Amino acid sequence: MSGNSIIQKLEGGLVVSCQAPVESPMHQPQVITAMAEAAINQGAVGVRLDTPAHVKAVRQKVLMPIIGLWKQQIPGFEVYITPQFHHAAAIAQAGADIIAIDATLRSRPNQETVATLIARIHTELGKQVMADVDTLEAAIAAADAGADLVGTTLYSYTPDTQYLTPPGFDLLTELVEKLEVPIICEGGIASAQMAKQALDRGAYAVVVGTAITGIDLQVKAYTTALSPKH
Repeated sequence: MSGNSIIQKLEGGLVVSCQAPVESPMHQPQVITAMAEAAINQGAVGVRLDTPAHVKAVRQKVLMPIIGLWKQQIPGFEVYITPQFHHAAAIAQAGADIIAIDATLRSRPNQETVATLIARIHTELGKQVMADVDTLEAAIAAADAGADLVGTTLYSYTPDTQYLTPPGFDLLTELVEKLEVPIICEGGIASAQMAKQALDRGAYAVVVGTAITGIDLQVKAYTTALSPKH
């Protein structure tokens, strides 16, 4: 399947992020795979997964596009979504079609720039790149560097945007107006109505995670709301 045809499969659809906290019993390859299969069975156009083990497990069961990433905390650096090339290589080898990377303007380990990372993923791994950004400036830089998709994923998760609340609909609108590459709305989509609103604003596709697959966070929100006030 060519890169363009993979991206075309996402157009106008729902990508389900099938992830769980590392400490959760849900963080098991077979559980993540069941989530992914259930999502695809109900019409999701793709899934977004963290870690090579989860990508490999889901790839054996799912033919639809997989956006893969590997969250890694590197001392001294804030970037954590597939921060280095060797992380991207592991995700590619596991079977992902699209590699998601942190494409914010923050400093990166080994002086590996977003541009060089995207170029190596394209040339050495033959994979498409989804650039997870927080601002318009970062999005423009990522698109100029050759990103195949740009996502609003890190809106509100960086020092420059931590005072903002997702979903980043204003950022989405800006990106759609100013960039030629497909824009993915990800982060803070809490209902089907909000997902539809994102598409109406020009999103190429919508990624939803916590509202669909985030059992741990959803239950915690309910129990916190129901607990007696002290």
